[in-house]
Amino acid sequence: MQGATGKNILRIGMAMWAEKSWYPRLIRQSCSGASLLHHYSQVFNTVEGNTTFYALPQLSTVKQWFDDTPDDFRFSLKLPQSVSHQKQLHNVSAELKQFFELFAPLQHKLGLIKLQLPASFSPAESDKLFAFLKQLPSGYEYGVEVRHRDFFAKGEPEKRFNQTLIQLGMNRIIMDSRPVFSSPATTPVMQHAQRQKPNVPVHAIATGTFPIIRFIGDVDLAHSLRQFTPWRKKIAQWIDEGKSPYLYIHTADNLHAPELAQQIAQSLGESASWLHLPKVQHQQLDMF
Repeated sequence: MQGATGKNILRIGMAMWAEKSWYPRLIRQSCSGASLLHHYSQVFNTVEGNTTFYALPQLSTVKQWFDDTPDDFRFSLKLPQSVSHQKQLHNVSAELKQFFELFAPLQHKLGLIKLQLPASFSPAESDKLFAFLKQLPSGYEYGVEVRHRDFFAKGEPEKRFNQTLIQLGMNRIIMDSRPVFSSPATTPVMQHAQRQKPNVPVHAIATGTFPIIRFIGDVDLAHSLRQFTPWRKKIAQWIDEGKSPYLYIHTADNLHAPELAQQIAQSLGESASWLHLPKVQHQQLDMF
């Protein structure tokens, strides 16, 4: 997945696009009839479609997503929880068929298909996981997120997991929630975030061509930006190695995730040849 210049690129986006509180800050003048997704795609070049974890949209909605976004935009969609949590990868052929047929109209705008496993899914079930991954349709890029602590213990189970992903050319999703857990929660927002967000070790490994970082900042954007600093070198390293990373920015309440993304993009160097964000008119948008 490369930009118009043929170079590897970094994609930056949010965990959603329909947070209405963002748009007075993102848009200076109205565009009659334009959807929130259209406006979002003028600033960011990818989005996590986390809603597909809970329910699948109508086919007409999927076609509208395609029409509302530029050619170079990418959707990373999460497999339904019926596959990963309810059936835990057992007898899910029908669900997979429905999923891939539904999103066929997105064509080349599909970024990564993501599998998020529950924290209860342990390395003891690795054989089931690997068999599932091997039977996924070809022609797509995949990301796998595990949350059981034994997958982070740097022992044989984690090594086997990483090696299998490398062999399959699949990407291990990296969750970095350190800003949320780096200090005691003193507000309801942070208390809720610490209850809801995974608190797992950060292992900055790229098992595929499209490493994925899910970075969860807290409500203090300056603190979150400092916590992000080590990633600047790692992302540059991956680009030098010919990889095209995906970076998804969250905050504890997501209200100021766009501002954090802007600061992170600036810290990475907007003029860098590998940082590929849409070109927008300054009179229309506040950001980038």
